[in-house]
Amino acid sequence: MDQRRRFEAADSAGLRIDRYLSEQQPELSRSYVQKLIKDGNVLVAGKAVKANYKVNCGDVIELALPPAVDPEIQPEDLELDILYEDEDLIFVNKPKDMVVHPSAGHTSGTLVNGLLYHCRGELSGINGVLRPGIVHRIDKDTTGVLIVCKNDHAHGVIAGQLKEHTITRRYRAVVWGNIKADEGTVDAPIGRHPVDRKRMAVVRKGGKRAVTHYRVLERFERFTYVECRLETGRTHQIRVHMASIGHPLLGDEVYGRGKPPFALQGQVLHAAVLGVRHPSTGEYLEVEAPLPGYFEEVLRGMRDGWVK
Repeated sequence: MDQRRRFEAADSAGLRIDRYLSEQQPELSRSYVQKLIKDGNVLVAGKAVKANYKVNCGDVIELALPPAVDPEIQPEDLELDILYEDEDLIFVNKPKDMVVHPSAGHTSGTLVNGLLYHCRGELSGINGVLRPGIVHRIDKDTTGVLIVCKNDHAHGVIAGQLKEHTITRRYRAVVWGNIKADEGTVDAPIGRHPVDRKRMAVVRKGGKRAVTHYRVLERFERFTYVECRLETGRTHQIRVHMASIGHPLLGDEVYGRGKPPFALQGQVLHAAVLGVRHPSTGEYLEVEAPLPGYFEEVLRGMRDGWVK
């Protein structure tokens, strides 16, 4: 049975209806909303409209969501950079432009597709068929080390460490501006942006506590190379926190500033170190992912002076 949602437009006059609905329902991509509109699942005053329909104040909008059907995720022989593997865990060095798990519009070429092939399906099933083995995620354009669990026991133990904030997570980033202090901490709650529901923001009410510790590794004329250590793990945490103190990540198209002096694909952010207590032995295990080539090139350009 379709799930129906009803909206009464108040202060969104002139906004395209596909944009309006994607802002009201941030879990739905704009392309998916456009498909719903094309299929006649969006009505205004009881009548179907097109994606370019401009919302009027007082419009009553009905959105019908078809029943969710989990797609069958196929194993794919993808090239994976495995940093460490045993019978419980895999640490993978995720490249740029790779989505971690399947979602609407990304049903192939994801890390999960490659892991299903590599592990012959032997992955934790706690997070369902779309996210087997996945305990945490990093953004599509963030590179670096990610932990994957092969069985439910390992998954439960690692998830517990995440919840208790005992996992070591150190990132490398290049940010705009010259940070004055050698190190510092941003302790500010993060939640949905009050206006743009697709973004996160530091908020006064309704957010979750978020703590990021940073230290300067190297300073340049207009940029700073930093290490960020996560105490908590909120969506876009480093990107939001560094932007909130006036030093957004270089290349960040959502929270950043200005045009970067490089042809970059997304933010310059790398998950460099991940450390956990092993779910079977209890011993501390730490894995490091080397800086990717694009990141090294950014640093080289700044050190050599051809990027000011």
